Amino acid sequence: METLKVSAHSKPKALAGALAAVIRKDGAVELQAIGAGSINQAVKAIAIARGFVAPNGINLICIPTFVELEIGGEERTAIKFTVESR
Repeated sequence: METLKVSAHSKPKALAGALAAVIRKDGAVELQAIGAGSINQAVKAIAIARGFVAPNGINLICIPTFVELEIGGEERTAIKFTVESR
């Protein structure tokens, strides 16, 4: 499953387009976000992507989970959004 990393500076519409493309190709994608700003952008992108794929009869579900990542030698807590078609 492909993983997209989200930053606080990610553009939600562009991220939604990438998310929709991966969903159409693979049926599922993971988004990883660390911090309030990036989580906000990820949630916006998921909502926008729903509108992109709905005309094709694809309904998205999102499963958020906490994950521990090692970045620069220190452990950080991230939120992983698993987005799948239903």
